[in-house]
Amino acid sequence: MRPTLLLLRLFIAWLVLAVVACIWENLVLLWQIGGGALLFAMLVDAFTLPRRGRITGKRSLPGRFALGVESPVTLTVTHAASRTLNLELFDGIPTAAEAVDLPCRVTIPPGEYAALSYQARFLRRGQHVFTPAHVLATSAFGLWKNRHFVAGESETRAYPNYEPVVRFAMLAMANRVEQMGIVKRRRMGASLDFHQLRDYQDGDVLSRIDWKATSRRSTLVSRDYEETRNQTILLVPDCGRRMRALDGGLSQFDHCLNAMLLIAFIALRQGDEVGVVGFGGVQRWLPPVKGAHSMPKLLNHLYNYEASNEPSDFIEAAERVMTLQRRRALVILLTNLRSEDGATLASAVAAMQRRHLVLTATLREQELEQRAAASIDHLQDALQYGALTHYFGERRQLMESLRARRVLTVDESAQMLPVALANKYLDVKAGGLL
Repeated sequence: MRPTLLLLRLFIAWLVLAVVACIWENLVLLWQIGGGALLFAMLVDAFTLPRRGRITGKRSLPGRFALGVESPVTLTVTHAASRTLNLELFDGIPTAAEAVDLPCRVTIPPGEYAALSYQARFLRRGQHVFTPAHVLATSAFGLWKNRHFVAGESETRAYPNYEPVVRFAMLAMANRVEQMGIVKRRRMGASLDFHQLRDYQDGDVLSRIDWKATSRRSTLVSRDYEETRNQTILLVPDCGRRMRALDGGLSQFDHCLNAMLLIAFIALRQGDEVGVVGFGGVQRWLPPVKGAHSMPKLLNHLYNYEASNEPSDFIEAAERVMTLQRRRALVILLTNLRSEDGATLASAVAAMQRRHLVLTATLREQELEQRAAASIDHLQDALQYGALTHYFGERRQLMESLRARRVLTVDESAQMLPVALANKYLDVKAGGLL
């Protein structure tokens, strides 16, 4: 039980009256009557507070939360008191979440309930726990409040933001993937397997006409091909400390996870299998899985990946890939390259290229590009611009050295990485490089 602001104001007024009564003795009786009345009101009002267990509630959570995306949470509160209750509620949200609509106030008549909804947004992936909600109930005269705990604990998970994946699926159903910037590549023969024979249709390429079947049936017959399937895509995310840098409100590691989800969805949809090998403080391994039904398995494996405080060791990553993945695969290394990575990265890529096709996807810091594009007004701005120019030059040299070694590369900002990586994967499939 705690006093309200109204009670504190009344008590302060009574103290002021006591000071005045010390000056004018005629007010002493009034001060005594006022004190007695206030004490009596406090005692009577304390008995109007609802007892423990008279206020109950339950919490309704969405099936899953997406990182950085607001999702509704509903608290349903009821009470067994015989009068109308004025309540103040604050849900026990996890430390990794935020909600701008809390605390909230509600008035509940006897025999009724209140369903309160607010938007919660998680700032960190993983498994989280909502603790019991705090409810402050006000007494009849408004002099006291007491606290109740309702709704109990609720476990939930915050997954990477898979909105680009859902958006791609919806556009793909409408045959409009180009609206995302993902370009459907013209398939070359090297990446296609024979599927079946069918009747010739207007627009078929003449090279696909099966002349032996045509001579037997006395009508044009075309060969039908399907894209090569059962290939392996191995995602190798850098979980080291360099990926902890924030970019647009999310860490670079979270942006990498978003790109991984999109490329995994496309690959599984095309009949390929997808595996995951973490490095840089995270020694986790998901053997390649296949089929669109495997997407939830990938989500459950990736949702609690976190960037560690350890350095990124590309040699270690190459050794793990060569040990765990025996079959030839497209190895997609997702990181944020630095100029000092040249020697170790070259050795690691060379080791993996003996068996696999390697694609290095690196993130560009959008904040650094914005600083480089800002106007130069002072000496400090000029020095900063010079340092950034030197940094970008070293980065370009590193990417050119990788291309010279015939390593596939993607160098994009965090926001554009998912689409750029998807287009690169489709290029690999179209060219039959794998």
